[in-house]
Amino acid sequence: MESDTPTPGNEPEQEAAGESSGAPEYAPDELNESGSAADGAPADVNLDLVLDIPVDLSLRVGSTDISIRDLVSLVEGSVVALDQDAGAPMDVLVNGTLIAHGEIVVVDDQYGVRLTDVVTPVERIEQLH
Repeated sequence: MESDTPTPGNEPEQEAAGESSGAPEYAPDELNESGSAADGAPADVNLDLVLDIPVDLSLRVGSTDISIRDLVSLVEGSVVALDQDAGAPMDVLVNGTLIAHGEIVVVDDQYGVRLTDVVTPVERIEQLH
């Protein structure tokens, strides 16, 4: 039984001249360091390869800086003031990176988040620097 999976000596035939898959093709020297084409167009990327990778989505209500002395003195019932105003949108983070702001909602007796503002891809990239 022959397999359609390419193996050494069993590579699929290249497309005939003039035929195209519809996706732009770039020679390696036409790509810049970020993997995009020199003209700014994104390189042909198959996102299906990463769509099932799990990520951590979390909400940040607020934060504060406290001393170790205050930290070790916390007991049940202690109140720690945060830097976020009551009713302010919460930060929505994916793997620690801000991707949106949202508000808490209840969905079938469980908490959820309604996104009120999504960070643009350009802003996400700027956060990496």
